[in-house]
Amino acid sequence: MEQNILKHIRKAVDEGFSYLDYRAIVEQLVLEGESTGKEQTEALTNYSLLNHKRMKRLDKTTKLSPDVITKLQSLKEQVTWVVITESWCGDAAQTLPIINKLAEATDKIDLKIVLRDENEELMDNFLTNGSRSIPKLIMLDKGLCKVLDVWGPRPSVATNLVQEYKEKHGGLSPEFKESLQVWYNKNKGENTIEDLLELLSLK
Repeated sequence: MEQNILKHIRKAVDEGFSYLDYRAIVEQLVLEGESTGKEQTEALTNYSLLNHKRMKRLDKTTKLSPDVITKLQSLKEQVTWVVITESWCGDAAQTLPIINKLAEATDKIDLKIVLRDENEELMDNFLTNGSRSIPKLIMLDKGLCKVLDVWGPRPSVATNLVQEYKEKHGGLSPEFKESLQVWYNKNKGENTIEDLLELLSLK
């Protein structure tokens, strides 16, 4: 089973996008009134447009502290991060720019981005409570021989907020989803940074 998973991961790494290429693809699709993924609806296109604006803002405003940069630059082992996503995903829009900033701060992280609907077999090995929730970050060793850890679809504090709300209400309302975006904006990526430093054993 492990070898089968690694086969899909290696294919994803080979065919995956750099962050800049992914951003360019999403920007072009938005201009054409489309989104990534198999399903094309007006709602998904609107989410993609909104997310494109969010990511553009976060690309400009996200700054890593000197302490975080120092920690990242102390990394000794090379790792690969494969992130499964789609342009319409609100959680991905809030975390992918942060993931990219962390990867940019060290030459020890190779970041590859792949689309969920084009990599269903890979996605199905990394479900969240049986669901194809994204974004999902898979961390691999230098030789792409071992899955070291997995993160996503949300930072830990947001995950707890979602879980508590679901336990009380049975599902996520549009109002809650809006409040979650407010939380992301206030948090400014700090929780995502903390989680990923922990993933790298740098916390």
